[in-house]
Parts: sequence; structure tokens; C-alpha cells
Amino acid sequence: MSSDLTTPDGASWLASAGMSPRSTLARWRERPDAPVVLPCGSVFDVVGVPAVFGRRMVDRLWAEGPGSGPVAAFRGRMMLFAAPGTAQRLPSLLAWEEFGRTGAIPPLLCHGVGDAVTVPALLSTAPPTSGDSRWLVAPDTRHPWLPGPEIVLWAAVRAARAAVRISIFPPADQDAKVYDVSRRR
Repeated sequence: MSSDLTTPDGASWLASAGMSPRSTLARWRERPDAPVVLPCGSVFDVVGVPAVFGRRMVDRLWAEGPGSGPVAAFRGRMMLFAAPGTAQRLPSLLAWEEFGRTGAIPPLLCHGVGDAVTVPALLSTAPPTSGDSRWLVAPDTRHPWLPGPEIVLWAAVRAARAAVRISIFPPADQDAKVYDVSRRR
């Protein structure tokens, strides 16, 4: 996986999403430990996923797929930065795949045009706590690769399948009487 430290090129890319990239960069120069709220939809979309499931998705993306774009943790959720348009397309792909109805994939919060997200600080001097926002995979270039809706769907389906235990044996009858025959003579 990539580093959790945002580079100057990565900061420039993030700032380009805002209305005033120069003022965002100036604010980060003054306070590199402060998170910033940035709009989604033009430079990136964000898919918010429960933390454990998100970790499974990111693991699948790096182990079996093309890798991920930037990934952040915020308030018990993982934020996967995705290509613009992902927030609009992903819900219909999930519905088509029918995983949304089975509960195998938890609710994915898609942030696109008209939405904004809290972006973690460029650097964090304190150890992370559960409420902190922090980078797991920080942006490190001016044009990071961002997964589209099909790649995010693929990772969610793979993570859901890995979490479901499949058995060839029927479930045990809970009312059956069980006798220990190991001590018979």
C-alpha cells in the first residue's frame, strides 16, 4: 500500500477540488494538522464504508485488483476516493447486482456532486483515536489513479463474499438430542 503521508503534489490535487485552491493550500501551510472540508464531484467522489468492511475492500483492491486511490478513516468509516461520477452510478450497480437487498454489503454512502467531505490533515502529530480523521493511503501525485464505480463494486462484492462463510453441511438441528457415545464399552 501507499504511504499515509500526503505529499505537496497530493495536497495540490486535493486543494484543486475547492473553490479557492490557493487559499486551501495557504491554510494547510499555516496549519498542516487541520482537516479541511472539500466539495466532491469535480475532482473526486468519495464512497463511505463501515471501517471493517472498508478495510476488507481495500485489502481486496491491493491484493487482487488494481490498488486503490486515496483512502481516509473518519468517525468509524473509511472514505474511498473514487473517480467523479462514481457516487451517481454505484447505487444502481449495487441494486443491479442485488447485493444491496441481501445485507451482505453494508450501506455505502456515496458523496458526489453537491456533497462535501472532511478531508484529513496533511500530517498528524498525534496518535489517531477513533474520532480522528487520518489518511490510510494518502494522495501522493497531482493526478492519482481513482477507481470507478465498477472497480468499487468489484471490491465490495469480493469483500462481502470473503466475509460470508459458506458450508456444504446443513445447519444443525437445535432441538436434536445428542448423546456422547465415546465412552461406550
